[in-house]
Amino acid sequence: MALTWEQVVVHALDPVALGRWWAEALGWVVVYSDDDEFEIRPEPGRQPALDFVRVDEPKQGKSRLHLDFRPDDQDAEVARLLGLGAQRVDIGQGEQSWVVLADPEGNEFCVLAGRVS
Repeated sequence: MALTWEQVVVHALDPVALGRWWAEALGWVVVYSDDDEFEIRPEPGRQPALDFVRVDEPKQGKSRLHLDFRPDDQDAEVARLLGLGAQRVDIGQGEQSWVVLADPEGNEFCVLAGRVS
């Protein structure tokens, strides 16, 4: 039996706004949208997707799962994401080579050190 990774589901108070933020941050395309669900993919038909689904309760505490991204230029990418509305967060990571940010609803993600050529 084989499994195919279809999507990551992200609970959101406002799935459309959060999904649009991530679409802009990643340069992904919107493949589905209604008031309660907003799905983006790298391109139509390509997996995995991020699927933002409405929940009524706000996020509480540190996320049990988060996304890591490795940019070409960490400083430039962190600055770009902060400009889009991300925030730096301290989840107890201490001094590390990665930067922990949170999206507009407080979901943590990491921007790793740039690629080594």
